Amino acid sequence: MAAGNELFYHIFPKDDKHNYEIDFLISRGAKICPIESKSSNYKSHASLDAFCKKYSSRIGNRYVVYTKDLRKDGDVLLVPFYMTGLL
Repeated sequence: MAAGNELFYHIFPKDDKHNYEIDFLISRGAKICPIESKSSNYKSHASLDAFCKKYSSRIGNRYVVYTKDLRKDGDVLLVPFYMTGLL
């Protein structure tokens, strides 16, 4: 929000008893950028992967915000918490 982004939250069904959730969605033109926030277990981002597969034609950059150093994992950019204002 500090960077002028309007933030959205999204939840969608995984199965009859469980849901996937995307912590934040921001828009970049006609594309959606999903952001998953992790305090631990950053190597697993099933909700982000399922969301990107479901809406593949509308996805821009993909982010995981976490407590480690900046790095890239395939199409996902893993961003330290202190860099979130730059998204």
